[in-house]
Parts: sequence; C-alpha cells; structure tokens
Amino acid sequence: MTQKKEELMRREAWAIFQTYTRQPVVLARGSGTRVWDVDGKEYLDFVAGIAVNNVGHCHPKVIEAIKRQSEILIHTSNLYYTENQILLAERLKALTGMDRAFFCNSGAEGVESALKLVRRTTGKAGIIAAEHCFHGRTLGALGATYKAFYREPFRPLNEATFVPYNDVEALKAAVNEKIGGVILEPIQGEAGVYVPEDSYLRAAREICDDAKALLIFDEVQTGFGRTGRWFGKEHPGVQPDIMTLAKALAGGLPMGAMLAREDVAKSFQRGDHASTFGGGALVSAAALASIQAMEEERLVKRSEELGAYAMSQIQTNLDPREVRGRGLMIGVDLDADCKMVVEKALKKGLLLNNTGDHTLRLVPPLVVTKDQIDRGVRVIGEILEESSAVLEPA
Repeated sequence: MTQKKEELMRREAWAIFQTYTRQPVVLARGSGTRVWDVDGKEYLDFVAGIAVNNVGHCHPKVIEAIKRQSEILIHTSNLYYTENQILLAERLKALTGMDRAFFCNSGAEGVESALKLVRRTTGKAGIIAAEHCFHGRTLGALGATYKAFYREPFRPLNEATFVPYNDVEALKAAVNEKIGGVILEPIQGEAGVYVPEDSYLRAAREICDDAKALLIFDEVQTGFGRTGRWFGKEHPGVQPDIMTLAKALAGGLPMGAMLAREDVAKSFQRGDHASTFGGGALVSAAALASIQAMEEERLVKRSEELGAYAMSQIQTNLDPREVRGRGLMIGVDLDADCKMVVEKALKKGLLLNNTGDHTLRLVPPLVVTKDQIDRGVRVIGEILEESSAVLEPA
C-alpha cells in the first residue's frame, strides 16, 4: 500500500462516519469505462457507481453542460422558476408517458415522495413490497426494504407487508382494502438481478386496479437504458401510477425524481412536499445532457445488444450456476466465494460488485465495448481457475 493511499484511508477512518465497507482503493479520476486510483493504476469499471454512470465517467457532453451552467446559475431553490427544470420535466414526461415530475436528490428520496403521495391520494397506510427488495434507507423507504438487518435497529417503522417476488397469487392474496400501494422493482437489483415474468408485472397492474391501490415502479436502478429499454416497465408494457428515478438520471450528479399520472399527482397540494435542491439548474442541465448523449449514441440499443453478448460470454466461459438479467444489468451465480472474486479482481484492475456470497452483479457503463466485456470475463475466469487450483488436492 502506497503512503498516499494509506494516509487518505487513515484520514477517512478518523473523519467520516464508518457506515460503508469500502474496497481498499482511492479513486482519483475516470473516463468512459475506466477509472484510475491515486497511484495512477487503471481499472475497468463494471460497477459504474452502482449503475449510475450509464453514459460513462465524465462524458464530454455532461462536462460541457456542467461547465456552461456553472458559469450562469447554480442554485436558486424552488421558490423560483428555472428553465432547465421545466425542460427536464418535459423530457421525462415524453420518455416515460407519465404526467408530472417531482425532483429530489436520490432514489431513497424518490421512494419517500412516492410513499407520501400514496398516503395523500388514498388515505391508506398499507404498503405491499416484495421479498428481497431494496428501496432505500431513509425511514419511509426503509419500511419498504426487505432485509430485516437494515430495519431492525430503527423500528418502529411503517413496515410494508412483504410477499414473494414474481408470485401472482401471493400478491393477489395480500392486496386488500387496507392497502394504499404496491411497490415493485421491474428487476430486483440489490437482490442479485432477478427478472420476473412479464406476466407478473401485468398482473400487478390488474390487481392494483381491482383493489383501487396504486402501483409504484422503483426504476432507480433499471432506468435510463440499463435493461436495454429506456425503462424496465417497457419490457412488460405496464404503466404504473407512480415511478421513481435516480442513479443514472444526471450523468453522475446526485438527482432523483418521482413521476405520477395526473389524477394521482393532483393529490399533492402546495406545501405538501418539497426539496430545497430538487431539480436545481446545474443538475438539470447535466440530466438533459446525459439524456441527449444516450439518444445520440444509441446507448439504449447498445445496452440491449452488448448485454446479450456479455451474458453469452459469461455462459460460455465461466460455467456459472445461473446468469440472469436484461441489457447491461446482469447477475451471475458462481460456485465460488464472490467476495473473494471481487477482492482479487481489484488487484487485477477490474472493479466488480457482489450482492451475495455467490452472486456478482455486473452493471458497466453502457459505453462498454465487446473487447472490454471479453477482458472482464477473462479476468473473472482467471480468478476462478486460480481459486480452483488452490482448492485442488496435491
């Protein structure tokens, strides 16, 4: 470990809340699919800020938009109109088919907004969520996040009723007159990239309609081309009442949004909800530039094509237990300790993320190339071979 890296890690331990388990690397800069640490070592990034950097690190259009806007106007609060926020809301309406947008700063805030809107619209506190879901760590979102480890220290919460994912009958049995909303991920990301049957999400729409409950799609991770469509909801062709966005929305800057159809959105009256920084001029400029880059570079289609390529390469070369996913949102189950795989990949210049003991999640920037996919798969394969050799008897 170099002196500079060691010193920065020591200072972090002294100055910052110790709520993260970090990889032992100090990143200093990034470009496209690559990042470099403080010592100049290069890494191929298959984490992308946890599905944030869809257009890649420091995309030129996003950089230019930030530079230009920072010289004009950075922040005003929502006491005043700003053009970029209005332009972005119009773009999101066109892309999603929803009617109104509320801007915030993160996915968890988007979920908080959605849950609050459900309560305001229906007057009901009951929420149904799926087992193994993840919707955030703020108090409202935490109540709809499955893992008891996250919820236990902060009870009492308004906790959702959790039902098995991709189980129509379980969902139907749980939704009754006390339920205000059902919140689902079109693909479960933190759980390990689990893709439901399209018929499940269509059934969820019908169940909510029959019970007069609102359907929320948490598209924080599945949004903006990640699954090979602009949004995960497009695969089954289901329109929710409310949807939440964040992560890739602003090209790497922190931004979230909650969108709803008109008859639901009108439930929020002036003063019912707010965000000081939500939809600010600077982050809205970055989001508009990111969307433009995705369109011009056909990154949604690229995600679909390269995702299929990556899954085929993984299946052919890694002998996985299972490969799941859509687009460049891929879960890989291996007969190996995936925490060990992540640690060894870091040493070999590849950033990976494991969501379970035997599960890797691959969410590279959508600008990744076939050669880079080949390199990533090759590195994982080398690690698995080395580990197997160590375990083999002499």
